[in-house]
Amino acid sequence: MLALLTSLPLMFGERFGLDGSGSPALTRLEERYKVIPVGVADAPSLEGQHLLLMAHPRAQPAEALVELDQWVRDGGRILLLADPKLDWPSDRALGDKLRPPPAFADTGLLRHWGLDLEAPAPNSAVSAGKLSGNKCRVREGGLVAHCAIGRGRATVIADADFLNSDQAEQLDLLVRELEQLESR
Repeated sequence: MLALLTSLPLMFGERFGLDGSGSPALTRLEERYKVIPVGVADAPSLEGQHLLLMAHPRAQPAEALVELDQWVRDGGRILLLADPKLDWPSDRALGDKLRPPPAFADTGLLRHWGLDLEAPAPNSAVSAGKLSGNKCRVREGGLVAHCAIGRGRATVIADADFLNSDQAEQLDLLVRELEQLESR
């Protein structure tokens, strides 16, 4: 089972119609997991869950961040896609509450886990960010960080744009990272 918290149109298209079956990323995830959508990363939503994918989530309330941190420390596993410069096409107007935010809203969670997220230069063609920190194992030139947090684990990827793809190798990366979290 995989809990999914996201601002991205993965479960439904932007129009929330019943005519679509979700994104290619959701289809790939459902090959391996029963995907359970959650609206907030608080204790009631995480109860009974072992694995959470937060794919470019909206800012979480402070109480939920405390509960999420405790859930991880108690043994939870999280894959967090924290994109500092989301390049996701949308038909929704800027400012529309249903449009994914243009950048990951780090309200202190990454720093609490010993990570810093650097956005690319303003006019850069690169959209992925760069992670740094001395409490986590950072690899892939700062794109991915693996963190041991209490009895739990967190993997942070400084990009979410690769989910807007039907390229098997990009979606396989997502599933591989989730499988690694489960096995540790």
